[in-house]
Amino acid sequence: MSVTVRPYRNGGWEVDISVRLPDGTSHRDRKRVTLTSKSAAKRWGEERERELALRGPRQSMKEVPTLKEFAPRFIESYAKANRQKPSGIAAKETILRMHLLPRLGAKRLDAITNEDIQRLKHQLRLRAPKTVNNVLTVLNVLLKTAVEWGGIERMPCTIRLLRTPKTSALFHDFGAYERLETAAAELDKRAQLIVLLGGQAGLRCGEMMALEWGDVDFENRQLRVERSDWKGQVTSTKGGRSRVVGMTERLYGALRAHRSLRGARVLCQNDSQPLTQKIVQDHVRRAARRAQVTPEGVHVLRHTFCSHLAMRGASTRAIQELAGHKDISTTQRYMHLSPAAKDGTIRLLDEATPTFGRGDIVETKGAGR
Repeated sequence: MSVTVRPYRNGGWEVDISVRLPDGTSHRDRKRVTLTSKSAAKRWGEERERELALRGPRQSMKEVPTLKEFAPRFIESYAKANRQKPSGIAAKETILRMHLLPRLGAKRLDAITNEDIQRLKHQLRLRAPKTVNNVLTVLNVLLKTAVEWGGIERMPCTIRLLRTPKTSALFHDFGAYERLETAAAELDKRAQLIVLLGGQAGLRCGEMMALEWGDVDFENRQLRVERSDWKGQVTSTKGGRSRVVGMTERLYGALRAHRSLRGARVLCQNDSQPLTQKIVQDHVRRAARRAQVTPEGVHVLRHTFCSHLAMRGASTRAIQELAGHKDISTTQRYMHLSPAAKDGTIRLLDEATPTFGRGDIVETKGAGR
């Protein structure tokens, strides 16, 4: 082991250290120091020599990427490699482009702090809580992925989502839905079929677009829902769960009347091309305006399907299976009643008091506790 000190040509001293490491190998370490005297540089070298002999050389710190540098890897090697749905990949790309990269793109991943997260929340304060949570979730998954891949040692910050109010899904009451179907039938047979597929079978927009005649079992009066169409890309349904839904009389009749050999898809244009999401939305919007019902969205039909089942007494489990909900909490959003049904429930208290058969006083255990 040796420490040699030489004057550095641009000032200061070059300290040349040769040492045997703890694993028995030889190591040479040369550093430039800006100490004023040769003896001070010598003492620095001897201290460095002892440190190397005890612990070995420190591993060089690898360069941590910025959010902007890591984002393409995240999309390609995480989202696309895991075969996420095209709509989900597009949503992540949009969130990165519109919200995360403009605000945090230049920051190294390990330098994103809790204060940065709070500042991000403040900058998004005019957005809906659900939108803010979507942004935070993408950032959270991205950082956790960077940890798993060794890009950073640990999560650099804590990401807490906003509280979101639990709201009931908007739906058409029975009368409004009847008017909507009538108006759709007057406009276009495809519009009527869309209203029935959504309101009496619970299909999502993409599921309607991807439905094929081979999925329609007229003999057993059932629909097999296995695919979804998003901007021309056909994938599995949301959550990857296929399901079978029975046909109502009206849906069965409409499908029979609409059946054609123009193409494999149930819903297609006159030239046999599949309907686009915009065309489906336009059909529903025109019918809703003609029937003077609100709201006008396609997904409201699915809400209507679930809500009408709940109002007619269907169980939560049955609605979950028919709608293809992965989480029971999603189904519970529909376990509510229309105002008219609530009034009917309250009127039950006006009915004659039932006879209990054991005197006039009934004690309820635990009451008042």
